[in-house]
Amino acid sequence: MLRLLKRERGFTLIELLVVIAIIAILIGLLLPAVQKVREAAARMTCSNNLKQMGVAIHNYASANGDKLPSGTEGGLQGNNYPGKLFWYALLPYMEQDNVYRGPDTSSYYSWRWQDVGQGSKCVIKTYICPSDSSQANGFRPGDTSWPVCSYQRNGYMFDATIVPSNPAGYQYTVAKYQIGNIPDGTSNTLAISERYAVISAYGYAGLWQHHQQDRYHWGTYNWRCVYGVDGTSLYNPASYPPQIGVRPAQASYLNPSSGHSSTVQCLLMDGSVRGVGSSANTTAWSYFVQPDDGQVFSLN
Repeated sequence: MLRLLKRERGFTLIELLVVIAIIAILIGLLLPAVQKVREAAARMTCSNNLKQMGVAIHNYASANGDKLPSGTEGGLQGNNYPGKLFWYALLPYMEQDNVYRGPDTSSYYSWRWQDVGQGSKCVIKTYICPSDSSQANGFRPGDTSWPVCSYQRNGYMFDATIVPSNPAGYQYTVAKYQIGNIPDGTSNTLAISERYAVISAYGYAGLWQHHQQDRYHWGTYNWRCVYGVDGTSLYNPASYPPQIGVRPAQASYLNPSSGHSSTVQCLLMDGSVRGVGSSANTTAWSYFVQPDDGQVFSLN
């Protein structure tokens, strides 16, 4: 019986190239979808961070007779700051008692806490937006002694009242209102917005534990996480609206900014979170920032 030998046929070069091209196209179609899912998850985490801060602000007020946490209050004694910083004051209400009770807060140099038991404890995860590419694991890139913050409080809300303090030239800031008597209402007033943690164009970084309150020492605005305050004065928020879609290298320390491509997320004084997009005009933003202008805002 004659056996016929059958030659097995493989893929030709053209067929292989076609398969590779199809795979490349599929990957190209899939990547944007994966990136959208990742960004949606990061935006949700950022929103949850802001909601935790909102709960902390309200719990602070509840524990302190409706009083709001201030930029820093308590004045100055020599080089010591007996008052609590805004971001530091929120920690006990965010399950961060270990950090709150860790450092000696009386020293002028304590704002640069390089170690609170362990160095990693200086990074507060809730203060970092996962979409913020300007920071490195919660620190200023290249310097793990500078833990940063991706958010900034509304100076019109928490720093509007300036209190002189001795010696001459020093000052500290306190909230103008309590949680229950904000003239425009809690649902019409900005509490906290996003801002890149590191403003690379200026070399500044927002340090959540910077002493922040006086004009005598360096860094009264460069390094603090506050919107609406430049030096010792409140500036017009209409002139510094959110920068939507800007990268860290082009961001300004005077404006809100974000790693999210189409929005800057904001916490309202009622504890809700909403995104501010490019459609919001500067007048509406100004109404949103100021707690006592008598205006009802719409950012849609």
